[in-house]
Amino acid sequence: MIQALPPEPPAVVAPAPAQSVSTAERVRVAAALTDARVQVDSSFRGASIVLFGAVFNPTDAPADVVVVVRGPDSPVRLVKKTRNMGVWLNSRPVLFEGAPGFYMTASTRPLPDIAEFGQLRRLGVGVDHLRINAPEESRTVTRYGVRDVVVSRLGEDYLDWRRAVIRLREAAALYDTDPEGVRFVDRGLFRAEVELPAVAPTGQYFAEVWLFQEGEPVSVSNLTLTVEKVGIERDIFEFAHRRPWSYGVLCVLLAALTGWAASRVFRRT
Repeated sequence: MIQALPPEPPAVVAPAPAQSVSTAERVRVAAALTDARVQVDSSFRGASIVLFGAVFNPTDAPADVVVVVRGPDSPVRLVKKTRNMGVWLNSRPVLFEGAPGFYMTASTRPLPDIAEFGQLRRLGVGVDHLRINAPEESRTVTRYGVRDVVVSRLGEDYLDWRRAVIRLREAAALYDTDPEGVRFVDRGLFRAEVELPAVAPTGQYFAEVWLFQEGEPVSVSNLTLTVEKVGIERDIFEFAHRRPWSYGVLCVLLAALTGWAASRVFRRT
């Protein structure tokens, strides 16, 4: 006996994906990191983190992407060799507060081709526009069309001292500028690599992904990156900062014990 087959179910038409009005009509950028946490131990030799994202650009005007990664601030103390009566001496120390321990910029093109000097200075984008607090700030003036420029007791020598800070950090691979570090891998999709050296400071890092169009910033995406010590290194670090006196006494006792043990081993018979 042949039974009739049940009728086929009606075809289901999937609804069109919802699209917000802001996404469809506004130029914006979205970004993320492949790894938002970096662990540092005794075998740490640096890390390479990929930053990727997408540009939503419904207009015909081209857009540029600039990535800025800034590490935790740390003071920098500098001295300058001066010759006095034929003898080289260290000058009065200069302390710069608020210099980032790590700073990297990557962009689709050189920064001067993306935006004007004043715009980059206002946003603090680029090593040349990096905000580093001058020692003993005294007053602010207007220079190069930029308001509130800090003038310190260093006077005209401030720029030389500031260049020295940047030069030392660049030599340690802590400051880097890559004018072609952001590459579009597909229409609207881009990627950039954040290279952390072995001497990168621990703490909270902040990444800004700027989208420029016709020399103006139109969108920004903010990300965070944590670099932290793990294992025995973290325990020693936390003990040294939480109990500095105990840590100092323990180091002295350990050094004395090591010296006594070495004298016993290598003493002459």
